[in-house]
Amino acid sequence: MFKFKIMRLEIIQGVILLGMLSLMLGQANAEIEYVSIAENAAVMYEEPSLQSKKLYVASIHLPVEAVITVAGWVKVRDRSGGLAWVENKFLSERRFVIVTVPLANVYEIADENSVQVFQAQEDIVMERLDSDVPGWIKVRHRDGQLGYIKVSEVWGA
Repeated sequence: MFKFKIMRLEIIQGVILLGMLSLMLGQANAEIEYVSIAENAAVMYEEPSLQSKKLYVASIHLPVEAVITVAGWVKVRDRSGGLAWVENKFLSERRFVIVTVPLANVYEIADENSVQVFQAQEDIVMERLDSDVPGWIKVRHRDGQLGYIKVSEVWGA
């Protein structure tokens, strides 16, 4: 009888451990959801309330990571890792990226040996277009220039 209880306890512990591991792996594999600011100026709040402390104003097209959605509000993370709440109506599914290196080269095709189309300075925001080349994304500068940039040189990809 005593051995049976110990074996049962070990099985229960194993099931719990397996469940916890599955949950952790699921969270690790969860895809990051990036969105962008859809208005010229969106107020970012400390909490999901218009009466909450205003933290800053975000500009149009700024890429942010959607962390959680609650009743018309989205908690977002910016490039610096800062968290803030913004009304959902001020967000767009349209994707943008922000340059994170002092000067990034943008190429005609996803290859460093191809023609350099233009360079983008740090903090420049560009529209993110789809790309099927690992490590690269296609971008459009606000002036209309198109090209490929390394994923490691932007945030929001």
